[in-house]
Amino acid sequence: MAVLKVIEVLANSDKSWEDATKKAVKHAAKSIKNIRSVYVQDQSASVTNNEVTEFRVNVKITFEVE
Repeated sequence: MAVLKVIEVLANSDKSWEDATKKAVKHAAKSIKNIRSVYVQDQSASVTNNEVTEFRVNVKITFEVE
């Protein structure tokens, strides 16, 4: 039987929501092992001078606890 834990992570990118999601997982993987999935809970963007300047995601990362 596996025990799973979920953490919530906020990340941003100047490229895309997908890039922000990848950054969140990559950063979490520095201190968490056995990541199983990521769920994008929320997306938002910053706008400056009528241009999108930053993409933001709020993700839930699920990992197995040993």
